[in-house]
Amino acid sequence: MSVEHHDLHHDFPELNDQIHEMKMNNAHFRRLFDEYHELTRTIEKMEDEVTPVSTRTEEEAKLRRVHLKDELYRMLTAA
Repeated sequence: MSVEHHDLHHDFPELNDQIHEMKMNNAHFRRLFDEYHELTRTIEKMEDEVTPVSTRTEEEAKLRRVHLKDELYRMLTAA
């Protein structure tokens, strides 16, 4: 199964400068950014079945990632 990667720089290339700026100057953004990417790596392991989990656990993790991504995008576009 091919795993789709969800790196913010890949998903929002037009916001690369803002992503860098926010990571450097906003501790809350940086914490959410790190959490998002750590969760993405965890989900990729679930999808690759490296870390076997229930479908519900995987779906809950994906939902959490969507909420984090929405919050990060909101912060990036509000700045």
